[in-house]
Amino acid sequence: MLRRSLLSATLAVAGMFAISTAEAQEQRNGYTGAPRTELWSPVQLQYSDTSKYQKEGPYVIGFSNASVDNTWRLAQLHAIQAAAAKHKDKIKQLIITDANNNPSKQVSDVEDLLQRGVDILLISASKADALDPIVTQAMNDGVPVIMVDRRVTSENFVSFVTASDEVTGRLFAQWLVEKLNGKGNVIMLPGQAGASPAELRIAAAKSIFAQYPGIKILDLQYTDWSPAKAKSIVSAMIQKFGKDINGIWNDSGVQGGGSLEAFVAAGYKPGEIPPVTCADLNGCLKIALENKVPVLNFDYPPAMGGAAVELALQVLSGAAVPKLYFVNSDVVVSKGDETASIKADRWAEDYVRMDKPNDLILSSGLGPDYDPQTFSADYPK
Repeated sequence: MLRRSLLSATLAVAGMFAISTAEAQEQRNGYTGAPRTELWSPVQLQYSDTSKYQKEGPYVIGFSNASVDNTWRLAQLHAIQAAAAKHKDKIKQLIITDANNNPSKQVSDVEDLLQRGVDILLISASKADALDPIVTQAMNDGVPVIMVDRRVTSENFVSFVTASDEVTGRLFAQWLVEKLNGKGNVIMLPGQAGASPAELRIAAAKSIFAQYPGIKILDLQYTDWSPAKAKSIVSAMIQKFGKDINGIWNDSGVQGGGSLEAFVAAGYKPGEIPPVTCADLNGCLKIALENKVPVLNFDYPPAMGGAAVELALQVLSGAAVPKLYFVNSDVVVSKGDETASIKADRWAEDYVRMDKPNDLILSSGLGPDYDPQTFSADYPK
């Protein structure tokens, strides 16, 4: 209790700097500063000395991708390709492999990239533990590794480009707790079992829920970041728990849209669906706002793919880089649904693209006209 009181006091002081007037509700233009997860870190940050990797370009960069099995991962791939195209003067070749979520294949993919003489590896791990040995081998062989989106279990990499899964999990949980006034039943819908983003977000959320005895987790089921699977799972949960469901914790908007579709299909009318968390996907916000669902959106931007390419060039130039490299995200809340701890950088009503498809990724970093169906990038192959 004392810890929560101190937290509330700290947040209250921080809230003094937030605009809270009715006039301010019309002006939320987003946060454009340095990543706050890095600025506000309560511990000393680590940096990697990359001087031993310094070499003359142009470079061969390898990207071992876990998969391209949803629109988020496709946007991340496109962000990497766009960044490589931007630096054709420094990048001789970008070699991309796709493991189709098969850890054994991804290990083979990385072995192949090493044999092809890449100067640096970008890896998004399908399974944290399964990829750890080959990542360690690459580092021991003198090939620097940047983890992007999904890391391995050890610290044997130069940098991990992320948006802080822990912050995402805690933020979503704290908002739901406060929307429910500390009492209610929550369903948890994480992504893929064993994938580091899903597991870290679950652990972080549970650390918040555990502080509130009035909050009960009715059920937790992995959705594989699939809208269709999420809809099926939540449909079964609705049949089992019905109106006892008071909050919906999604760790991403990919399955978030599917979870909301299940409530609509079950006959819930606008204003009846419980508060929901979303991220990245336009459809999650669209369905929430169309059905008057209180929503918090905190993106895990696939723009981190482009940031990883930029970081790779820094490593090969010999510049020190953060061990954990956080890209920035805006806190997006539906109007009237801010809580004591969670204040909006943008309003959901302004951030959503009601005129765009549900599968549009809002945080690709590729501009407002980004369309995954028509995207092309002249990167060096």
